[in-house]
Amino acid sequence: MSKRDGLSKVILKAMGIFGGVQVLTILCSIIRTKLVALWIGPLGVGLFGIYNQALEMMNTATNLGVRNSSVRDISQAVEQRDATLIARIVTVVRRWSLWLGLGGALITMGLAPLLSRFSFGDYTHEWHFVALAVAVLFMALTNGEYAVLQGLSKLKRLARVTVSGVLGGLFISIPLFYFLRENSVLPSIIAYALCVVVAAYIYKDKEYPTAQVSPRETEQMGAGFIKLGVYMTLGSFVSMLASYTFVSWLNIYNGTNSVGFYQAGYTLIDKYAGLVFAALGMEFYPRLARVANNSRRIRVFVSQEMNIAFMVLTPFLLAFILLRSQLVWLLYSREFEVIITYISWGAVGTVLRAMSWCMAFVMLAKGDGKIFLITESLSAVMGLALNIVCFILWGVDGLGYSYLAWYVFYTIVVGVVYFKIYHLTLSVKCYRNLATTLLVCVVAVLAMQFGIWYLALIVFAVAAPFCLRQAYRVWVK
Repeated sequence: MSKRDGLSKVILKAMGIFGGVQVLTILCSIIRTKLVALWIGPLGVGLFGIYNQALEMMNTATNLGVRNSSVRDISQAVEQRDATLIARIVTVVRRWSLWLGLGGALITMGLAPLLSRFSFGDYTHEWHFVALAVAVLFMALTNGEYAVLQGLSKLKRLARVTVSGVLGGLFISIPLFYFLRENSVLPSIIAYALCVVVAAYIYKDKEYPTAQVSPRETEQMGAGFIKLGVYMTLGSFVSMLASYTFVSWLNIYNGTNSVGFYQAGYTLIDKYAGLVFAALGMEFYPRLARVANNSRRIRVFVSQEMNIAFMVLTPFLLAFILLRSQLVWLLYSREFEVIITYISWGAVGTVLRAMSWCMAFVMLAKGDGKIFLITESLSAVMGLALNIVCFILWGVDGLGYSYLAWYVFYTIVVGVVYFKIYHLTLSVKCYRNLATTLLVCVVAVLAMQFGIWYLALIVFAVAAPFCLRQAYRVWVK
């Protein structure tokens, strides 16, 4: 087996592991939401949404991106094969996670009256948000262990943590929902966070013992990934702000129903396709960070990752385009048929998202936080502008056109960084696979749009088996 075939096999296996983990996580979330709706009703679903959003917001704001940024430092220490350095960095990451977790918990407690007022319009839920601070601490500690396992490429342990935490949280939540009803919402969220952090400590890495690192050294060694993490946090904030701005504008301009259509379509294209990207990224990011200063190996890794992404996405996207109506009816209702054109062209945009996603990771691997923030900010502003203009011109259909145009723009921006600033290249095979994947997806969308469904079926029947056969050959080598 060649080195590239071996690398492809590693990528596919990692994707298989974390793809399954992502699916299990979604299934558990669906079951939990269904039980809340059944036993508690809309009130329970609403409370879940409020507390979880508050928890996610406080965790994102106070964790300073350590979950992702520290993976780079750990991976680079692994590449140097210096056990002492690895142990020191792992110790630093765990200490920073504890410090940030305690700080986040204290800030959440301090903001509890404001969170209650903002979320419920009064101060009667103040102590609920004080209790939520415990979950903020647990999430910070979990993020630290996640970063360590990912940076050390101990992906099976990382998968076990997620699976154990998700299943444990679900099993504990079920009797809480049944017996406590609406009073179970907050305890179940805290219990879920507790299950995950317990699983993280059970499966945590024990190969590298706690090193002797002074508080001053901890501060200095952590400054690098904290700085990168702040840039990553700001990039996420800008994206969330742009999304919130568009949703608010859309609600005022065309009503809440249009917001519902936008969110439903965005979930189908961005979130579910994002499962593939999340699974790929678990293995790709630490591997890329290890060779951040080696242009030749970066080119090989990015090209290989891109080719695997196209190979996996092609049958997935073609099936999505063919079954788009059935998926909308199954997951939503016939009332949501208006989003079909939107999600179809969004699927085409996902192809470019795969390309830009692979190149964008280079910025994080190199620790270029400023460049990352600039590209994410440009992307967010352009995405907001395109959404508004395209919706005014073409309504809900225009959201699909804007999604595609958005990723054309983002690919160009990231490409400028990748090709011009970093002076990197891609293999010829990448361009060939990109063109092929774009072509078959565009043909399938146009065929479905004009009612020539059998042409789309032929495209799927030819392209999907070829891609799956290629994946199988790599897997069994």
